[in-house]
Amino acid sequence: MEESKIALFRGKQIRKIIFQNEWWFSVVDVVQALTDQSDDYTARKYWNKLSQRLKVEGSEVVTNCHRLKLLASDGKMRETDCANTEGIFRIIQSIPSSKAEPFKRWLAKVGYERVQEIENPELATKRTRMLYKLKGYNDDWIEKRMRGIVIREELTDEWQKRGAQEKRDYEILTAEISKATFGVTPSQYKKLKGLKRQNLRDHMDDFELIFNMLGERATTEIHRTEDSQGMRKLQSDAQAGGDIAGGARKKLEKRLGRSIVSYKNFLR
Repeated sequence: MEESKIALFRGKQIRKIIFQNEWWFSVVDVVQALTDQSDDYTARKYWNKLSQRLKVEGSEVVTNCHRLKLLASDGKMRETDCANTEGIFRIIQSIPSSKAEPFKRWLAKVGYERVQEIENPELATKRTRMLYKLKGYNDDWIEKRMRGIVIREELTDEWQKRGAQEKRDYEILTAEISKATFGVTPSQYKKLKGLKRQNLRDHMDDFELIFNMLGERATTEIHRTEDSQGMRKLQSDAQAGGDIAGGARKKLEKRLGRSIVSYKNFLR
C-alpha cells in the first residue's frame, strides 16, 4: 500500500509517498523550495527546462523518476514526477541554490527516519502521535485516530489480497463505505467541511471517527467471514459494512436530535 504525506522544509510543503518501500519526493515541490518559484506552474516550467537539459547531458536522473499520484492543490490525486532520495540529491546538484546544503541535510534525515521505521514500526507510530500532539489534538482524539489508522490498514490489506487494485479500486470501495455510513462520499464530505488538500479523517470529531471505524471494521470482518474475492463482491461488502455503521449513526442521531455528520473541522 502506498502512503502519501506532506513534509515541511523551512515552511515549504514537500509531498512524499512510500513507493517500493522508500520515500519518493515530488520533484516540482523540491524545485519550488530550492528556487523560490512563486507557484506550482513556474516550478513545473523550471523542472521541464532542467529535465530537458539533463537528458541532453546524458543524465539518467530523469529516466529514474516515476510518475506517481500525489494530492494536488485542487484536492485531486494527480500524477507528478517523483524521485527517491538518491535522485533528489542528483537533481539538487544541478540547481544553483544557497538552500542546497540545508536541504540535503533535511533530506538525509527524512530518509534515515524511514529506515528506522522499517526496522522498528513503533517509531512511526510514536512520531505520528507526537505530530498530532504538536498540532493541538487531545489525547482521547489521538487514541481514536491511531486506532482508525490500524483498522484502515487491516482493511486495505484485505482488499489487496482479495483482488482490488490500489488507488482507483480503493477509492471506489472507500466511497461505498462512506456513502452508506454518512450519506456522502469522501470528496463530498471534504467539501462539506471546507477542506482541500487536508486529510478528511484529521478533521473528524469523536463520533465521526467512531462510525468511520465501525464501517471499515465491519467491512473487513465481512470480507474474512465470507472469503470475498473480486471487486464486485468487495463493493457489495463495503456497502453492507457501511450500512451497519450508517444504521447505528441514524439511531444515535434520532436519540440526540442532531446530525453526527459535522461541518466542523480542526482548522476552524
